[in-house]
Amino acid sequence: MLGLRELQIGFAAAVLDGAGDFDQHVRAAGLSGARRLQIYRNNAVLGLTGALEAVYPVVRRMVGEEFFRYAAAQYIARHPSRSGDLHEFGEHFPAFLQSFVPAAELVYLPDVARLEWAYHQVFHAAGHPPLDLAALARVPAERQGALHFELHPAARLLESAFPILRIWQVNQDDRTGDSLVDLSEGGVKLLIVRRENLDIEFCPLEDGEFDLLRALAGNSDFASACERAIAAQSPFDLPGCFRRHVSQGVLVAFHLPSS
Repeated sequence: MLGLRELQIGFAAAVLDGAGDFDQHVRAAGLSGARRLQIYRNNAVLGLTGALEAVYPVVRRMVGEEFFRYAAAQYIARHPSRSGDLHEFGEHFPAFLQSFVPAAELVYLPDVARLEWAYHQVFHAAGHPPLDLAALARVPAERQGALHFELHPAARLLESAFPILRIWQVNQDDRTGDSLVDLSEGGVKLLIVRRENLDIEFCPLEDGEFDLLRALAGNSDFASACERAIAAQSPFDLPGCFRRHVSQGVLVAFHLPSS
């Protein structure tokens, strides 16, 4: 007889992956074990599909309910939930759409999904106190280039070759006016950030600003990040850009590696 842990692992695998012959451990009581597991499996798929619909409403609106549910079923089969927190489910959906043949003609769809996942992450991210300016001022000038800065947990950077912000905007429920998007508008570089009032903002960035934040988010030291920003855009107001993102709470912490 299986122990409790083995029963739980087997049941989860049978429901989420359809794996094994776990139905022999299910008491029939009017329905076969396989039939009872199928009921659980169907309910799990419905719940996970609902979670995807909540995270990706614009993708759902663009492709239609029937297509979205078909894509969701394929995604769930390949990427079953591994967490008890449904907020963590759907991370790989943009990458899935990238290789999902039925959506191949919608070349911008994966990036729209990435925008929605970033929005979801920002919405649920932890808070953070502002950057300690007094501590920053105590860093010797000759060591400032070695500083590593951290972005707020509720901030994400996203780059796309398509006008995904415009696509997202015209697919909101309260949108009025022109709903057409010209893909020739070109791409966008975005900062998605949750402000202190809990509003989420999409901030289009120029090349230098985006490269500065992206380098800092990638754990580059301050000197290297500044070099990338200046190389990406000339002229570039580096001091003004840095002060703005500190004052607006995008850059919230720093550390100085030991020399």
